[in-house]
Amino acid sequence: MFSDFCICLFRRLLFVILGFLAISCSLSRKVSDAIRDGAAVDISIPVEEDETEDVEEDSFVLVESRQTDEPIIMNAIRDSETGEMVATDVIKESKVVARFHNVAERLGRVTIGFDLMVPSELLSSDLQLRFYPQMKIMEDTLDLDDIMITGEKYRGRQLRGYERYRAFLASILTDTADYTMMRQLELFIKRNYPKTYAMRNDSSIVPQPDAESLFGVTQAEALRHYSTTLRHSINQSKIRNKDRMFRRLVKDSICHYGIRLDTIVRNQEGDFIYRYDQTFRSRPGLRKVTVSMTGSVHRTGEKIADLPPTEDLTFYISSLTGLIDRTPRYLSEIVERQVYDNTLALIDFASGKSVVDTTMGQNAAELARVRRCIADVLDRELLVLDSLVIVASCSPEGSLASNTKLSLARSEAVRDYLDSSLPIKVSSLPENWAKLETMVIHDSLLAASSKDRILLLIKSEPDLDLRERKLSKLPEYRYLREKIYPSLRAVSFNFHLHRRDMEKDTIHTTIPDTVYQRGIAAFENLDYKTAVAILRPYEDYNTALAYLALAYNHSALDLLERLPQDDPRVRYLLAVVYARLGRNEEAIEALNDAVRLNPALRHRANLDPELTELFSVQNI
Repeated sequence: MFSDFCICLFRRLLFVILGFLAISCSLSRKVSDAIRDGAAVDISIPVEEDETEDVEEDSFVLVESRQTDEPIIMNAIRDSETGEMVATDVIKESKVVARFHNVAERLGRVTIGFDLMVPSELLSSDLQLRFYPQMKIMEDTLDLDDIMITGEKYRGRQLRGYERYRAFLASILTDTADYTMMRQLELFIKRNYPKTYAMRNDSSIVPQPDAESLFGVTQAEALRHYSTTLRHSINQSKIRNKDRMFRRLVKDSICHYGIRLDTIVRNQEGDFIYRYDQTFRSRPGLRKVTVSMTGSVHRTGEKIADLPPTEDLTFYISSLTGLIDRTPRYLSEIVERQVYDNTLALIDFASGKSVVDTTMGQNAAELARVRRCIADVLDRELLVLDSLVIVASCSPEGSLASNTKLSLARSEAVRDYLDSSLPIKVSSLPENWAKLETMVIHDSLLAASSKDRILLLIKSEPDLDLRERKLSKLPEYRYLREKIYPSLRAVSFNFHLHRRDMEKDTIHTTIPDTVYQRGIAAFENLDYKTAVAILRPYEDYNTALAYLALAYNHSALDLLERLPQDDPRVRYLLAVVYARLGRNEEAIEALNDAVRLNPALRHRANLDPELTELFSVQNI
């Protein structure tokens, strides 16, 4: 009897397996036959129309969501042939009109849109279609968010796997008390230690020694005796194997990230069309992007067929940078025949001495730097060195007469140290009071009252020797001597040059406006904020264009209305800004003027959505 039951059960199980395999083979064959007969997925440029189809609003189906970890509910319609419910949010029907489309860059971003059309022959409640769109942008190929079309039965199997896994998680014990046989432990205490059992409702704590004397065993021993290690071991095993059980029970998990299921429409032929919109940051020099699509068919998580790749779509990108006026801008400049250059060296001298000692302080490095400066001046092809004037200066210490002699001697010593073949002249600045005054004003350590006291003395005493003696009596004098005076002992090198082959003292010429060029370069690199900041003072056509690129529409309008109105570019930009502000009649008039002055702008208007959305350019 038992053997007959096993045989019957085995036969039923075999029939189920064979039926499952037959259905699977049937679905695979159906998909393969449909592909062979020409059923193909396609992507196309959407064309909006005015009417939408009526659909049943009282039916729903579960679909995937990018924002949540759970399926959400969307509207559904019933297939008239199969009776299956399929997710749909009805929008305007789309048609294929071309394999390319013009789109505009605005505020540094571009939005492209296309429809994914899936023929009804490839749709089944038991299948999931997966699509992998790619976008080629300049030298890069980017993977866009995938699209999944999931049948109702397919999703049901996925959800049942999650239900089984949730049941498994619910079986895991989270309270350690579940490991203890509480009823048996309570009876043991009641029978053997009634006095202790009577304390079960007492909130006071029984000390460990008392508990041992009452029980005759430790609390740990009693708890361990009435605890089941097997249950604990099984529970720990479940915790360790949670990931493995998820893979076992949920054979085809629902993906919530990197998946996009955009609006779905159904046309009269029973096919399904998905509207896919993608916004991305533009790049300098971007002229076009191409979109391609591959896909596959899955049943119970396994791929049963690859779908033929779609034909590429091409989107041509128009940007306001294409309207930039790249005419160079120049500045007027007066060029002097005489040219002056200078450098300063901090050369240390022994107190009261004028000998150049390369071992003192930074003298060697400073003199080497001066030699490099001289060599650089002599290498300039367009300039000729007339003379090099060396001027040494001293700090106010000592008398003016001695500082005059000392500074001149130090200038001559530096001259002798350098190349004697150069046209060198020497001069001196005995006491550099002007620099001292400047350094006091900008010193960060001196108090304001100290600065006022020092500066008042410098300005009120004309006798330099007496001025220095009075200065030495101030409380700040030590700071001046140690921190400021050393910088006054310097040697300046003044280069007097003239421009080669230039006979007049001055000539008037023009030079490229490099600041304006930086503004145009920033515009071309889509750095609109920098472009506006640089171009704003010029208040010209490119300034207005930069305003439009940042959607500063009122600023652009104010400037454009002040520019020459016989310029077709100005009239064209006015048409754009009028359209943005909703002044449609003025926009049409401005565009008519622009096209009349420059017929080529008729074609440009097809690229700017402000104008194409407003009216048909062909009638302009």
